[in-house]
Amino acid sequence: MKQQRQAYIYAILAILCWSTIGSAFKITLRYLDFLTLLLFSSGVAALVLFLILLIQGKVNILKSLKKEDVLSSAFLGLLNPFLYYVVLLKAYELLPAQEAGTLNYIWPLVLVMLSIPMLKQKITRWSILAIFVSFFGIILISTHGHLLSFRFSSPVGVMLALGSAIFWSLYWIFNMKDRREEVTKLFLNFCFGFFYILLTIGILRILGLNWNRYPLLPWQGVAGSVYIGIFEMGVTFVLWMMALKLSSTTAKVSNLIYLSPFVSLILIHFFVGETILVSTVTGLFFIVGGILLQQSVKS
Repeated sequence: MKQQRQAYIYAILAILCWSTIGSAFKITLRYLDFLTLLLFSSGVAALVLFLILLIQGKVNILKSLKKEDVLSSAFLGLLNPFLYYVVLLKAYELLPAQEAGTLNYIWPLVLVMLSIPMLKQKITRWSILAIFVSFFGIILISTHGHLLSFRFSSPVGVMLALGSAIFWSLYWIFNMKDRREEVTKLFLNFCFGFFYILLTIGILRILGLNWNRYPLLPWQGVAGSVYIGIFEMGVTFVLWMMALKLSSTTAKVSNLIYLSPFVSLILIHFFVGETILVSTVTGLFFIVGGILLQQSVKS
């Protein structure tokens, strides 16, 4: 019983951290462009994960890496953090935080759809219904509730927010097949991700492309990037893994994750200053409802 209480504590801490990220993204993007933000935050995340490896006494694992391990991390790091966060952060630039963050929560349904061709899984009628329920939530949020007009606040932003869910789902599928130790794997992924972002910024500068709206580095932007690197990409993942490990069943803590988008909306309202639309909350209920329906079919 004590172990299960510890699991709940770790899970709640992780959920509270993740709930702040939508606000942290939007506020930090007021001071930094999305690539610079990702450069700093992924570098901080790699450092934090290395410190966790030191504390856990797992640094020696890095010495026994094989060529295929490095290649696997190079590929996974391309998906996450590089492609996933590049697309997601650009969506946050174009959309209100309540829209970008909520639309990203569609990834469990995207995972189901990708599992059909990639993992040869069959889809049931109930799974199809679940997808349509969540899809209705997406349309509701994207059109601000104006379903008949079918006008989006930012079509590109909506596509990017949904696209980030695709990259996360692909990462999830390939990561499941990789049986290496989780923190070590994540550390290497972020090392490669940091390299890809640095390379991208370097190429853009060589080409003379005007991608940076903020030539200076205000302390607010740097502080926000450090916060995101620690609490979105680094420590929080370890807290969640510990919660899953200590819990008697994963279901006891995994369903708590659906509290995160609702708490996130409250924080976005108070810290970002957005008026939370009824269509956003209603759409979120449909998205989460579709996901829970899908999970009940699986169980």
